Amino acid sequence: MYANCLRFGMSMAICMALSAGVRAETPANSIDKNTLVLAGEDDWPPYSAAEKPGADADTSPVGFSVDLVRAVFASQGIQVKIINVPFARCMLYAKNGQVAGCFNATITDDNRADYVWHQPAMFEEELSIFARADSKEPELRLADLRGKRVAYTNGYTYPSEFMHDSRIKKSVAVSDAALIRMLLAKRVDYILLNRTPGGMRIDNTPEFKGQAKRVGLLSMDGFWVAFSKQHPQGERLAQAFSAGLAQMRRDGSYQRLQDEFRRRVNYR
Repeated sequence: MYANCLRFGMSMAICMALSAGVRAETPANSIDKNTLVLAGEDDWPPYSAAEKPGADADTSPVGFSVDLVRAVFASQGIQVKIINVPFARCMLYAKNGQVAGCFNATITDDNRADYVWHQPAMFEEELSIFARADSKEPELRLADLRGKRVAYTNGYTYPSEFMHDSRIKKSVAVSDAALIRMLLAKRVDYILLNRTPGGMRIDNTPEFKGQAKRVGLLSMDGFWVAFSKQHPQGERLAQAFSAGLAQMRRDGSYQRLQDEFRRRVNYR
């Protein structure tokens, strides 16, 4: 388990704590292996987040991804239970077969072989470079980060080109909110946030509002349900999800769901 944890960029101390948490809190202790359970991230609004901070893991998250996952499976006559957990734990649960899948994951060179991936992606989101509001930088790209102090959120999936570039001075934060605080405290030069969730978090948090801004693009990423290779239903659910998502894109129901989501959050 430590090896799996470290692949997500965590320190050994965090890995040990997370490992203990998995043993103590894993849903596999109370849910039969054949129960169709997915895990969604608890802190990534407006896509997937706990409705109330500190909510019990057995409750379902809310957001566009949650609505989409339920709709896709419903189109195939499948009902699933969705629990909310921190993203790193979510991916570990799926990797170890403790849940049938985890969302929202990006596919990287480091995790491609670890999960079963459906096609097409659920949606795309820009991975943006953010700086303090007084920054005068032009539109930045990956090469512009070399030699700079750049922070990212622990346990999230990032492009392999960024993670393996030793010329970038990387730092890690425990959450997106902590990431923004690092930036405003001038501990780093830039941070990485997905454009919609990051921008909404900055605009909707009084201590952050007007203090940081998008200054560049690192990548445009697809987001998937990472289905488990170890869960007995993982492969079947990935196939069903592929079929359902393709069907929803053909019949227009995917576009209607996305349009309603964008009207609701009023942010893009």
